[in-house]
Amino acid sequence: MTSAMRGTQLARLLGQWHALPGRRRSPDYAALAGAVRGLLSDGRLALGVRLPAERELAESLAVSRTTVSAAYRRLRDSGHLTSRRGAGSWTTLPAGHRVASSGLWTPADDLNLIDLGCAALAAPPQLPDVVRAAADDLPRYLGGAGYHPVGIGELREAVAAGYDARGLPTHPDQIMITNGTQHALDLVLRLLVPAGAGVLVESPTYPNALAALAARRARIATHGVDAGGWDDELLLGSLRQGRPSLAYVIPEFQNPTGQLMSADLRERLVVAAQAVGTDLVVDESFADLALDGGPMPPPVAVFDRRSRVVSIGGMSKPYWGGLRIGWVRASAPLVQRLAALRVGVDMASPVLEQLVAVRLLAQADVIVGARRRELTARRDALAAALRQCLPEWSFAMPAGGVTLWAELDGPISSALARAAERLGVRLAPGPRFGLDGTLERFLRLPFTLAPAELEEAVRRIAAARYDLDYVTEPRWATPQVIA
Repeated sequence: MTSAMRGTQLARLLGQWHALPGRRRSPDYAALAGAVRGLLSDGRLALGVRLPAERELAESLAVSRTTVSAAYRRLRDSGHLTSRRGAGSWTTLPAGHRVASSGLWTPADDLNLIDLGCAALAAPPQLPDVVRAAADDLPRYLGGAGYHPVGIGELREAVAAGYDARGLPTHPDQIMITNGTQHALDLVLRLLVPAGAGVLVESPTYPNALAALAARRARIATHGVDAGGWDDELLLGSLRQGRPSLAYVIPEFQNPTGQLMSADLRERLVVAAQAVGTDLVVDESFADLALDGGPMPPPVAVFDRRSRVVSIGGMSKPYWGGLRIGWVRASAPLVQRLAALRVGVDMASPVLEQLVAVRLLAQADVIVGARRRELTARRDALAAALRQCLPEWSFAMPAGGVTLWAELDGPISSALARAAERLGVRLAPGPRFGLDGTLERFLRLPFTLAPAELEEAVRRIAAARYDLDYVTEPRWATPQVIA
């Protein structure tokens, strides 16, 4: 079924669509069409969505209907909109494009593209040997049906041992294996968030978490995370006043800001959440990726006394995204409730992949240690390139994780992403990490590529930024990333 978007909804997503920098601004209709293409390219506007009628959108944007008509005509000409008399206009895909692994639509021949939209590393060199060794472990499972809704015992034991090593005593019965961290989050939300319930999240935050919450029809409230980290009183005050059903946080090298939550705030957060009956979902995707060698705060669940903290994590960031293994750490009764729910979704995780995960975790010191050294060099290369090529931008150097959150010299994130696409760089603009078109002054830059690629990407981004100010003629070419 085709979904429909109201004029006020699209207006919120568009944000400052007509306020692009430059000595010679594009006509409003061209800027509007380009802004809609930008929403499609960064995934905030899906395919097959019926856009508002011209008159409705014109009223919502406070522009003339002629402007909207011309913008829709330009989108139809570029293949991003299909219209039929009496049925409306809906978003479509230009010919010759496909969906990329990031979920975005991209040309099939994007050979020179530097992808900074995906914050993930390539596989470690040990993986092929580990997979072959794991295949030798498989025969002992072949006599059974192969369904393990909470995961195979040896992997649950390995994950529990990892929590023990971090100072959080954990029994294997408190672990459930999932198909990645996103799957873990989805299952937890299915169980703990009724439709329409209030949920508190950080701003900015992980876009796919927002998508999962939207699928639950949650009422989302936000609290800010900036270059100084969390505002303690704002976060705790939001909990006490809003009394949400659930709060989702990323305390270890927060995605996208890279901030690390202090031990003191972790304890106060748990106390405040429990006082108002809020469940805490703690995303620990980056907990293994400390880069500066300092002591790590204890896991948030250390402070839990009422079994209201649910921790989720996985193999994607420290190991490889193609290995779809994640987990939930919670009370044993909650794990059993999740398993009962899961049977109606996907039954269980693949046994072979779980055996691969067991062997990777056994080599964690070697593999993750090498990842940290690799990421440290790449982070430093990215930071040096930004300081050289874009000195007017500011950022806090992350002490871990895989992303750097840059504050730009103006509210130009989406416009810059569109311009950079023409120069062969895919970016995830700031609004993708928030609600309703905010965060236009920010840009997430992962440092998961090789230093030479990162340096070239920054040079291209700097050129795109220059073009925004000094291009003499409007250029609204079809972008390389299209949705």
